[in-house]
Amino acid sequence: MDDSDRTASLMTPAKLAQVQPRGQASPAAWLDQMAADAGHAHVRRLGELRIDMQTQASQRDISPLVAELTRLGKELPTLDFGLLAQRGWWAKVTGQGRSAGAQFSHQFEEIDEAVRALASQAQALQRKNLEAASSADRTAMEVEVEYRAIDRILDQGTRWLQDMRSQLKIRQAASPDAAAQQQISADTARCETLVERLKDLRAVTNAAQQAHQHAKDLAARRFTLLQTLQQALTADVKEWRTQLSRVASAAAAQGAAASSQDSPAETHRELQLCIKQLLSDCAQLQAGEKALGESLGALGMQLDVVG
Repeated sequence: MDDSDRTASLMTPAKLAQVQPRGQASPAAWLDQMAADAGHAHVRRLGELRIDMQTQASQRDISPLVAELTRLGKELPTLDFGLLAQRGWWAKVTGQGRSAGAQFSHQFEEIDEAVRALASQAQALQRKNLEAASSADRTAMEVEVEYRAIDRILDQGTRWLQDMRSQLKIRQAASPDAAAQQQISADTARCETLVERLKDLRAVTNAAQQAHQHAKDLAARRFTLLQTLQQALTADVKEWRTQLSRVASAAAAQGAAASSQDSPAETHRELQLCIKQLLSDCAQLQAGEKALGESLGALGMQLDVVG
């Protein structure tokens, strides 16, 4: 039985009566199979696409990025601007000023190492996303095509049932003989089979639509995160490194100094806020991935029911 046969049960009753089964199947058995298998091809394809989406999700792990952001978030507060204020004649005599400056410079270098590690991880993530985004978009588009096709079958099936039930009432009112009554009973049972099939298909379309929406929301959120991350690396981090490297170099060479601290300190605080926001965005993205995984699980359960 091919896919065109599987939609024959959704023809109008008049057209359906003219269709002949293929092969050795009896007309009654063939019609029963049509009612039980409505939308089969689309259900099967949704099952394949669901597996594709699960595979794609497993390749979108951002935990390495989160680890680097977390590391930097912990490193940034360790930069002690108070070391730059240690000055005066006693500091000069004892060398404490130069020691404090060297310590500040060392702290900056350790933080800058974490910044570089974050940049490297971000670049890897950007490359990986470019390779995977188009495939994920195509899969999501196909999911929408399939569940909308099932929606059309649901509409056709509802109209078919209305027509068939109207005919059954007319046939029943015509005082049918035993053979006709048997056929009426068979057609009534076939209607009930299709009713159950349509209920299951409706559950599939609802689950597929929810998974599709989660996938769309996730793609938008992921794009926003990557854009924000790129902005942070090209602007916030660049400004932070420009200002702090100059201060750290001067502190290491000349000892601690109190001048020009306000702007670097403010830039440092802004970077801390930026990293905090990125971590929040990552948490939301991971929550979105979890929601998508749950919706794909729900879709899988509905697909198992329909078969």
